[in-house]
Amino acid sequence: MSSQLSARDRLLDAAEDLAFTQGVAATPVDVILKQANVAPATLYSHFGNKEGLIVQALQRRLGRWDESWQLAMNEASTPRERLMAFLPGLQSYRKSVTPARWCPFLGVAAESPHPGDGLQEALASDTHLLRTRLRELAIAVVGPDSAADLAEQLLLVHTGVLGMILRGVATKDAVALGMKTSQQAIDAALNQPE
Repeated sequence: MSSQLSARDRLLDAAEDLAFTQGVAATPVDVILKQANVAPATLYSHFGNKEGLIVQALQRRLGRWDESWQLAMNEASTPRERLMAFLPGLQSYRKSVTPARWCPFLGVAAESPHPGDGLQEALASDTHLLRTRLRELAIAVVGPDSAADLAEQLLLVHTGVLGMILRGVATKDAVALGMKTSQQAIDAALNQPE
């Protein structure tokens, strides 16, 4: 970890490196502090506690995911490609960030049966971004009447791709399967009787 980074950034990087690969519960604060090379007081002054650190790490990660998705949408040439850009975006995103076993949001949610308000809000923000944007993009492809249902199906595809990665499937292979499944879902929505 570069000593040029601020103590705050080193803590966020350490949280991603450790908590999002080994699990939040399995990663003690002292291990994060050691990797970040900071004193406990630094963590508490910046984040309040471990949960505050995890919240900020998730928020930073969501911003980076959103950037990758936006870039993939910008490269798309049709409304259908823009709708499906979440999968190429996911593939490029996973290459550009600290490795995680799968999705830090889903992993933290699974580990946190009773999250505090800040953590609950951070976890919900990922789902909100996916659901809202997919619904908006789906309108241009299948129309407003079918957009919400298709968005939910594509959200399920997204989650399934992440689950396949957790099961050890290579990201490119999981994304390819997700693309095929998404195409089928879009075709089915387009072919629904009026």
